[in-house]
Parts: sequence; structure tokens; C-alpha cells
Amino acid sequence: MTTPILGQNLVAGEWLAHAADFASTNPANLAEVVGHFPSTNPSTVAQAVAAARQAFPTWRRMSRIHRADCFHRLGALIERDTDALATLMSRECGKILNECRAEVVEGLHMVQYVFGTGRMPIGDVIPSEIAEKDAFVRRKPRGVVGVITPWNFPFAVPLWMLGPSLLEGNTAVFKPSEETPAIGQRLVELFVEAGFPAGTINLVHGNGSVGEQLVQNADVNAILFTGSSAVGQRIQQISAGFTDRIVAAEMGGKNAVIVCDDADMKLAVPAAVLSAFKTTGQRCVSASRILVHKSVAAEFIQGFIDTVHRIRFGDPFDPTSFAGPLINRKAVEKTLMYNGLAKAESLDMIFESREFAPQPGCFVTPCVYAIRDNPNSRCLKEEVFGPHVAIVPFDDDEHAARIANATDYGLSLAVITESYRKMRFFREECEYGLGYVNLPCIGAEVHLPFGGVKKSGNGHPSAAGLVEAITHKYAWTVNHGTGIVMAQGMSAEVA
Repeated sequence: MTTPILGQNLVAGEWLAHAADFASTNPANLAEVVGHFPSTNPSTVAQAVAAARQAFPTWRRMSRIHRADCFHRLGALIERDTDALATLMSRECGKILNECRAEVVEGLHMVQYVFGTGRMPIGDVIPSEIAEKDAFVRRKPRGVVGVITPWNFPFAVPLWMLGPSLLEGNTAVFKPSEETPAIGQRLVELFVEAGFPAGTINLVHGNGSVGEQLVQNADVNAILFTGSSAVGQRIQQISAGFTDRIVAAEMGGKNAVIVCDDADMKLAVPAAVLSAFKTTGQRCVSASRILVHKSVAAEFIQGFIDTVHRIRFGDPFDPTSFAGPLINRKAVEKTLMYNGLAKAESLDMIFESREFAPQPGCFVTPCVYAIRDNPNSRCLKEEVFGPHVAIVPFDDDEHAARIANATDYGLSLAVITESYRKMRFFREECEYGLGYVNLPCIGAEVHLPFGGVKKSGNGHPSAAGLVEAITHKYAWTVNHGTGIVMAQGMSAEVA
């Protein structure tokens, strides 16, 4: 068994030793301790913010191209350590090794994207009413950003946030999930090795109370958060008290795959299975609702059942496993609770979920059930975050759109159809931030914005879309004439 990692905070370039307060364990084998980590105290959180504030002026004044060069070095280190990073991630969050390797590559892609944008334009030249004037729109960094990230994508999502933020000249305090502190710490170690100056990135470990201390600090200019809707709303409520504070929050989903009457079943079935069960249903973009036109429901359900029978949930390091465990016992209990609700509400319980334990872990099998459109069903409205899927028949496209929108969330949507008219209808009528046609509703790419509407987001998407949140635009107008001529025909005479 691998020696457990000793967790440390990073403040102003110094690794700080603290007493270990909590352990990170392997959800596939709860007896295996990945590492021991500190719950950061309020004074250390304050020190981390102060270190980021102190590093900010020098970092923002550095050439943007030179800041980007740091990411070039970081990318080389990620490529060097891809297999080790994937192995650590699989041990700590329970995702199968192949998915973890793909996540490391996704993080690398974000780093490569950031490096590439380092030499791209950072503003616009705008025409003026006055021929002698040049008008510009430029960007400045906001200052110190607080980055609070989830356990299900513990490598890629932090890079979605840290990458653009640091490139644009901000400094950061990073709090990884308490479920995956080891991979968060390893990521920060790579930032240090890549030569990011002391204080540009600071690390604090701990649970939600540590995150709240970060959010409460008035010297933090932006909070970048991915997690639950309840926590995201709490962050926004606290941040409303700070004038110079912006929050970019991605807060979960209750996503749908819509299988139309003309769907190609060779696309529909695998798209639905991947959407529902990849990462054991623990993606904010996972589909827990499969909406199927009634004319093809029987064919789809048969193909879906046959496929689910073949996929295997098990050891993340077993190459035959399609998905691994849930993250912890609390997640198991929550999933089984919703599965019990589904049994009471459903028309047909196709697969009834059960726990299984190849070792002392957090394993459950899929729950699949058929259910009528019911606006009062908790199972059709609330996020489960587990291998829990409702198959809902619909009458026509209007009916499907109403079902898809009948939730407080609006993150991801997939439509399986051969009709460009249907594609356009669902594109325009459904409420979502990420839409896919003839694909699963998972599979984001870093050069696209990642975020949703309603309870899924607050209008500031992550990944490539983050630049709008972590910079502010300003206008800069220069007069090249020898006199003053005002816009809108206003007189420039002074008495």
C-alpha cells in the first residue's frame, strides 16, 4: 500500500506544516488512506489572501507573454506526470483510470489553450465619431481570485479557473475539495515547479468552513466556484455585501437526453448510457432523465437494457470496469434514498439499484425506471448525482421541451435526431448552457464556455468563458488632434 501523503498549505511560496485534521480515503476501498490533511485555520486563510494581494502588483505588471510562458512549462510537467496524476486521482475520487487519464489530458488542454491565448489580442480598437480620436477597449485583472472546486473533476476544473485567472494577471487562493485534497496539492506542486512566483497561487485545505472564510474575506475580488446550488447561492449572498466582487458559479444540473421519433438507435442508446452512467452519474452534466418519443420507447428501452446489462461497475483500476464507486457513504445513502422514491413513483422499475462490495467501498448498481411526466415528482426535478435514470415517454416535440424545462436547473442537454428542424426547435426552446446533437450530454471542451442557466449558473461560465468574470473592461480614448472636438456635437468652448 502506498505511503499516505502529508497535506500542507502553500502560502507566499512556503509550504506550511499543520496538524492533520482529516483523512482522504479511497472510495473503492475505504480502508486505504490516500493522505492526511489540515483544516486550515482562519488566520492562515487570511495570510493566504494577503500573500496573493502582495504578489498581485508584480504579477500583473509582468508581460502577458511571460505569464503565458509559465503555462508552457506547466504543460510539459503535466505531460511528464500524466500517468502518475491519473493514478493518484483514481485512488482518491474513484473514477476509472481511463477517465482519470482523460481528465489529466483535459487539464493539459486548458493549459495549452491558456498558453496559446497569451499572444492573442486583449482588446479592441473602436471607431470614434471624431476622426482625430482613437478609441480602445482593454482589460485589466480584477485582483485576488478565490477558487473553490469539486471532487469529481479535481484536476481539470481547477485548471479551468486558475489558468485564465493567472494568465490575465490575477493571483489566486485555491481551496480544493476536502474529498480530493491530494490531487489538489499535487497540482499546486506542479505550479511551483513550473516557476510561478511566490504568492501568485496559494493553497488552503479544508471543508466548507474554510471556503466560507475565503468568501468572507473582503480582499478577494472574485470567487470562482463549482459545486452544489445551495453552496453557490450562499457564496452569492455573502458576496452581495462586497461592491468590488464578482462570483462565477456553476451549480449542478438535472439534465436530459431527448430521443426523437426519428432517432438512430445506434447513436441514441450509447449516448444515453454514457450520459447517465459515465463517472457513476457523478458529473454535473450527467443525465438522470432520458426523454423518449412514445413511438420508439419500446425499441429504445430494450437497447438501453441490453447495454446496461453489459456494462460493469467495479474496481477503477480494472480495465473492464465502465465506472467505479460513488465518492463516499453519504453519496451512497443519498442515491439509495432517491432510488426508493423512484420505486414509489415509477411505472416500471427496470433496474433496482443495490449496494455491492468487492471490498469495503462505496459501490452501487444502476437504477433505471420508466415514469410518466409528473411535475410533482422529486425524482424528475432534483439532482441525484449517482447512477439513477428515469425514462420518460413524450408525445411530441413541444411535450419533450416542456419536460426538459420542468426543473430548476438548466445545464446540459442532448438531442438525438436526424431532423435539422427538430435540432433547431430544441436549440431554441430548451433552457441549457451546453447543448449537443447526436452526442451524449457530457464531453465539454476547454475552448468552449462551460456554464448553465437557472440554478445551474449565474451567467459567468467557466473554461474559455471565464475571461469575462476575471477581468474588467475599460475604455481608453486618445485625441490626436491639436484641439478638442467633442462627441455628439457638444460644444468644446469654455468661457
